[in-house]
Amino acid sequence: MTDAPATTAPPAPPAKHPVDEVPRLARLFPLGLQHVLAMYAGAVAVPLIVGGALGYSPEDIAFLISADLFVAGIASIVQSVGFWRFGVRLPIMQGVTFAAVGPMISIGTTYDITAVFGATIATGLFMILVAPFFSTLLRFFPPIVTGTVILIIGVSLMDVAAGWITSQGESAAPSDIGLAFGTLLFIVLIERFAPAAIARCSVLIGLALGTLAALPMGKVDWSGVGEAGWFALVTPLHFGLPTFPVAAVLSMLVVGLVIMVETTGDMIAVGEIVDRPVSKKRLADGLRADGLSTMLGGFFNTFPYTAFAQNVGLVSLTGVASRFVATMAGAILVVLGLVPKVSAVVEGVPSAVLGGAGIALFGMVAASGIRSLTKVTFTSKNILVVAVSLGVAMLPTVKPEIYAEFPTWFQLIFDSGISAGAITAIALNLLLNGDQLKGGVQDTQDVAPHDALRAVQPAVLHFDAATGKEEKVEAPVTATTTGSDPVVDGTEPDPADDEAGRRV
Repeated sequence: MTDAPATTAPPAPPAKHPVDEVPRLARLFPLGLQHVLAMYAGAVAVPLIVGGALGYSPEDIAFLISADLFVAGIASIVQSVGFWRFGVRLPIMQGVTFAAVGPMISIGTTYDITAVFGATIATGLFMILVAPFFSTLLRFFPPIVTGTVILIIGVSLMDVAAGWITSQGESAAPSDIGLAFGTLLFIVLIERFAPAAIARCSVLIGLALGTLAALPMGKVDWSGVGEAGWFALVTPLHFGLPTFPVAAVLSMLVVGLVIMVETTGDMIAVGEIVDRPVSKKRLADGLRADGLSTMLGGFFNTFPYTAFAQNVGLVSLTGVASRFVATMAGAILVVLGLVPKVSAVVEGVPSAVLGGAGIALFGMVAASGIRSLTKVTFTSKNILVVAVSLGVAMLPTVKPEIYAEFPTWFQLIFDSGISAGAITAIALNLLLNGDQLKGGVQDTQDVAPHDALRAVQPAVLHFDAATGKEEKVEAPVTATTTGSDPVVDGTEPDPADDEAGRRV
C-alpha cells in the first residue's frame, strides 16, 4: 500500500489592512453620521460668512450652503475611495477652508462672486499641477510659518464673530449679547461634562441649544424653510460664468499654498493614527484630490476645499480606521446638499447665536496655530517672524481702509489680513532663517498638522467580515516626518501605489 500524496492547503489570503475594511452597515452609517456632525458647524460657517459679507439674500445663502455640503460630500468620497492618481485613500473628510474667507470677501467686494469662483477654479488647477512637486517645497513652510498663518486666520475671523453678534451694526442689543454668550456657555459646558463622542459635536449642539433659546424671544426666522423644497439639484454656474481677474487669482494662489500645507499635515497625522504612513506618491494623490475638489467647488458655486482637522481627531478618538466611514459621511453630505430645507434651517439660525459659536470655533482655529508654534524654538528671529506677520495681518482688520489709496491688485492681496500675514510670514522666514533652509535644518523636527491628536496611541478596530466581530488592535504611531524629508516614511511602498501606477 502506498501512502496518498500529502496535500497542502492553499495559502490564506492576506488580511486586509483595517483602513481597507468595510464595517457592517449597521455600524457604517452611525460612524459616518458622527463624522458629519463633528464637521457640520465648520462646514456651513464659510458660506454663511461670505454670503452675508457680500450682501446676498437668505435664499442665495441657503443655496451656497447646499452647494458647499454637496461638493464637500463628493470631495470626501474622492479623497477616501480614490481613483487613478486622485485621493489619499485614508479616512479623511473635506470641507471649505477658513483660510480663504478674507481673500474671498475682498475679491467679491471688489468684483463680484463670479470672480471668487473663477479664482477658486484657477487655484484648484494650480494645486493639481503643483501636487507632484509639493513635498520638495515643504521646507519653506515649517511650523513657524504654518502656525503663524493659522493663528492669523483664527484671530482675523473674530471680526466676523463680532459682526454676527452686532448684526453688522456698531453695537449689540443686550439680548443679542446674552444669546451669544449663552451659546458659548452651552459649548463650554458640553466640552466639560459630556462624553467625548458628544463633546466632538459641541459647537453644533451649542448652535442648536442657542437657537432653541432664541425661539421664545422671536429672533428665529425660519420663514424660508416652508418655501424651500425637499429636493433640488445643485446647478453649476448658478451665479453666472466665472471670471478670472489676475489680481484675484494671485490672491487665491497664496491660499492654495496654505491649503496644501494644511492638508499635508492632516494626511500625515491620519496615516500615523491608522498605521498606514503616507508616501510621497500618495501625498501627491491626496493633494491632487484637494485641487480637484477646489475646481469642482468653483464650478458648483462654492469655495476651496481642504482636509478637516477635527475629523482627524475623531479618527483617533473612535479608533475606527476604515476609510469607508469617510465615504459614508461623504454620501450623507451629498444627500444633505440636495435637500434645500436643511440649508434653509441653517440660514435661519440667529446671527447672535452664530456669533457665540464663532467665538469658540474661530478661537479653536487660533489655538491650533498656537499649538503648532509650541513646536518652534523661539529665537529672536522667530519671535520677529511671528510678531511682524501678526502685526501686518491685523492692520486691515482694525483699519479696513488703510490701503484705500493703493492700486486694486495691491488691495486685493493686502486688504485680507490672512493673505497679507501669510506672505509676510513666508518672506520673513526666508529672510531671517534662510541659512537654516539651505542647510536642511528646521527650527523643529516635525511638520505638524494644526489640529490632530498626534500624541494619542490609537486602538484600531479590526472588522472580521466572516464573523461580524470586532477586535481592538493597538496601532503603533510611526514617525513619518523628519526635517529633511517630511513624507518619506521608510516603510514598504503602499501596494495600492504600485497598482495605481501600473494603470497610468
